[in-house]
Amino acid sequence: MPLRLIVGFGFLAHGLAKWNRGPAKFGLLLQHAGVPFPLHTAWLVTGLEVFGGVALIAGLFVTIVSIPLIISMIVAILTVQGHYGFSSVNTIGLTQSGPVFGPPGYEINLLYIAGLFALTLSGPTALSLDQMLNPEESGAVVNSKV
Repeated sequence: MPLRLIVGFGFLAHGLAKWNRGPAKFGLLLQHAGVPFPLHTAWLVTGLEVFGGVALIAGLFVTIVSIPLIISMIVAILTVQGHYGFSSVNTIGLTQSGPVFGPPGYEINLLYIAGLFALTLSGPTALSLDQMLNPEESGAVVNSKV
C-alpha cells in the first residue's frame, strides 16, 4: 500500500502541475522535443497522470492504469529525459544564491516504471478498491457457510 500511495501521489502531483500551468504550455515543451501532435499529447498525458494517479491512490484498476503510465514514462525517456543522461539532478553551476540545475535525466522515470511493475505484479493491496471489489483475487478466504 505505501508504494501504491507514493507512486499514485507522484503521478497526481505531476499531472496537477501540468493542469495548473495549462496543458498548452506542456504542449509547447512537447513540440520543442519533436513529439507528434503536441497539444493532443499534452492533454492526454495530463489527464492520464491526474486520473491514473487518483486510480493508483484508490487502488482501482491498478494493473490496467499502469500500462499507459509505463508507456508514458518510456516515451518521456525517449523524447525528453533520455538526452540528459541518467541523473535526475544535474547540477550545472553554482551561484551566490545556490546551485543551478539543468534538465533532469531519466532516473525518476525508471523508478516510476519499477514501482508500477511492482504494483502490477503484487496484485490488489490492502485497502484498495480492487481488493474490496474482488476479495478472492487477494487470497482472502471467504467463508460462505452460515
